[in-house]
Amino acid sequence: MEGGVPAGGSYKASGLRMSTHRKPRSSLHHGELSVWMGLNIFLFVWFYFVYEQGETFYYTRHLLGSALAWARAPAAVLNFNCMLILLPVCRNLLSLLRGSFVRCSRTMRKQLDKNLTFHKLVAYMIALMTAVHMIAHLLNVEWLNNSRQGVYDNLSTALSNLEDDTDDSDHRTTYLNPIRKNDIDPQQIPTYFVFTSIAGLTGVIITLALILIITSSMEVIRRNYFEVFWYTHHLFIIFFAGLVIHGIGYIVRRQNKESYKEHNPLFCQNRTEDWGKIPECPIPQFEGGPAQTWWYVIGPMVIYLCERLLRFIRYMQNVQYRKIVMRPSKVLELQLVKKGFKMDVGQYVFLNCPAISQLEWHPFTMTSAPEEDFFSVHIRSAGDWTDKLIDIMQKLPEGSQGPKMGVDGPFGTASEDVFDYEVSMLVGAGIGVTPFASILKSIWYKFKDNDPNLKTRKIYFYWLCRETHAFEWFADLLKAQEKEMEERGMGDFLTYKLFLTGWDQSHVNYVMVNVDRETDVVTGLKQKTHYGRPNWDKEFEQVRKENPTSVVGMFLCGPEALGKVLEKKCGKYSDVDPRKTKFYFNKENF
Repeated sequence: MEGGVPAGGSYKASGLRMSTHRKPRSSLHHGELSVWMGLNIFLFVWFYFVYEQGETFYYTRHLLGSALAWARAPAAVLNFNCMLILLPVCRNLLSLLRGSFVRCSRTMRKQLDKNLTFHKLVAYMIALMTAVHMIAHLLNVEWLNNSRQGVYDNLSTALSNLEDDTDDSDHRTTYLNPIRKNDIDPQQIPTYFVFTSIAGLTGVIITLALILIITSSMEVIRRNYFEVFWYTHHLFIIFFAGLVIHGIGYIVRRQNKESYKEHNPLFCQNRTEDWGKIPECPIPQFEGGPAQTWWYVIGPMVIYLCERLLRFIRYMQNVQYRKIVMRPSKVLELQLVKKGFKMDVGQYVFLNCPAISQLEWHPFTMTSAPEEDFFSVHIRSAGDWTDKLIDIMQKLPEGSQGPKMGVDGPFGTASEDVFDYEVSMLVGAGIGVTPFASILKSIWYKFKDNDPNLKTRKIYFYWLCRETHAFEWFADLLKAQEKEMEERGMGDFLTYKLFLTGWDQSHVNYVMVNVDRETDVVTGLKQKTHYGRPNWDKEFEQVRKENPTSVVGMFLCGPEALGKVLEKKCGKYSDVDPRKTKFYFNKENF
């Protein structure tokens, strides 16, 4: 993902989120996963036996065997998951739900922060069920064609040769075998049927769309060719359109109930010559089942359309530039003003610049505090879109307004909960420090205003960077924090450590020459920069020692590998005794 904090989002660049779980009680984390998987298993098993044992499908099973059930059971699971797939990327809906849980369980709110993880799981299930459904139907088409050609027994041939009952007043088709064409090369009939029937053609289209969507969602493509990921993800429109009309061809057919009462397959299956000649065996009548997919997806589709309408309304609202600043390390700071805009710490917005692309929206964490009369983002050069935006801003005359900017949001993340903890550990890597800029600024304002609702009494802040220049744009904020805390006699409230993980010999020489300076040679802060990576065991041990009875919130905005390390440390250093130190792990989803 380009810009502020990378995102491993879904379609429409549905970007960065924070997720969290409590290590000592990890079973809670798997609760909703178990419910979802249980519903999938139930639907598969239920519909498998409906088609495998249903009386009205007796003759259909004679033509298709178990492939009938193996095609229809995955279809039911597909419908269920296609109902769910859009909901996790309805950002405004999630923000509404998350806000409604503010006074409820913290666990409930955290589950909503795993929306992208759930979106991916649902997508994997759709892909798996599509593969099973497709393979089963390819076998079905082949067997239906063989039955039509008389390859199998007399019953299969008789069932396949049944014609429509044109005497029916509403002209419903009453045949069983949907392959009706028999005047071309038999080997070409399956291909002809797939590409000329509604079910076959839409099946091909939605399968191709799904393949493109999934393959372009691989992390290597999403990271390096985000535009490819973003545009191909919008094939979901074609996918859903094909999905809704996929079932109206009525190719999966069954004996209708009236016919079943008069024509018992168990009695008549060996008397095909007598069908229509004796009262016990009238010619069986068949019907196609109703198209059901739209029952599942119409609700989520309406919700998603409302979501897009709200995004469009926000896009049309005027946004003014308060300040445009180029920071070191090719970081662009935009200070923006929008009427009625309200934010909380650690939240993010989606930005759209029509001068670059009318369609692309990219997520950026806000670095401003809620107490300020503007909102700001810091944008790192990290791809085509950010490079073009920085280039446009650098060419602007001094003091002029930038290009039109669409803003959607703000949207919440787990970092909103930082003030719910008595003690917080904030870990940022590179540009991943951006949500913590908002938090530290907000703390500064709360202390200045003597906010009585501030529960937090201690913050540990760790920032890891590869380059010395990366510290520069954030150093001014930390200097102000240092001065403010000292003046108020609260120098111990904020403990921060900066770690430089990459340097060259010239920097080493410069540090050695200036080793006796009171302030750090890299940042100008009183706290000296550490070289190398943190010893996390030492850091966690220190936090636990200094806060022996506290609940500690660990907030990370950084790479997955670092997240796994810190997650394990949270579990390792959480005491079994509930009266002692507990660590809760929170991480941005990239």
